[in-house]
Amino acid sequence: MKTVQISLNSIDRVKAFVNDIARYDSDFDLVSGRYVIDAKSIMGIFSLDLSRPIQLNIHSEDDIEGILETLAPYIVSTP
Repeated sequence: MKTVQISLNSIDRVKAFVNDIARYDSDFDLVSGRYVIDAKSIMGIFSLDLSRPIQLNIHSEDDIEGILETLAPYIVSTP
């Protein structure tokens, strides 16, 4: 599992993010406080506080470099 911090501070960024990760069969979870939601769920994402960076857990062992490359526009930091 790989964890990164991402920023989804606009509706267009949320839609683009979901479209980008939908191409992968891996599981993605967004963690904000005590809430954990499926990152492929647009409705779930909008239930979070999007004004701050959100932790993204990537559950993949296969193509982690390709996934990180795809997600580069959204990543603000990698712990």
